[in-house]
Amino acid sequence: MKHLSVLLFALVLSACTTATSGISIESSNQNVVIGNSSLASRLAIEKAAVVNVNGLMKAGVPVTSKINSDMKLQYRFYWYDAQGLEVEGSDSPWRQFVLHGKDSMTLQAVAKKPQATQYRIYIREADY
Repeated sequence: MKHLSVLLFALVLSACTTATSGISIESSNQNVVIGNSSLASRLAIEKAAVVNVNGLMKAGVPVTSKINSDMKLQYRFYWYDAQGLEVEGSDSPWRQFVLHGKDSMTLQAVAKKPQATQYRIYIREADY
């Protein structure tokens, strides 16, 4: 059943427009959901570090470029409570960054509310 729900989620993501397709990582199980196979082949995503900062969840997701050229990317975090429901007002704006060839970077964010116990991060190619 778990594999079926992951497959269904991947199919839903693949139905999204190219403006939002990319890579998604869920904190609860560290599963990587790929919505853009080209981007996924150029990025390595390592296990995220999660810490508590003043009662708020802080996540850091290391990403590494597998290619020699620069990539213009965007990321955003969504925060969820213990039941898996999105915490109201938890979505963050898309943040832009450049990942230089063969370089690594840690994408970080802090939840806005203490109810957040899980997160999902989306990474996509930027249009700028």
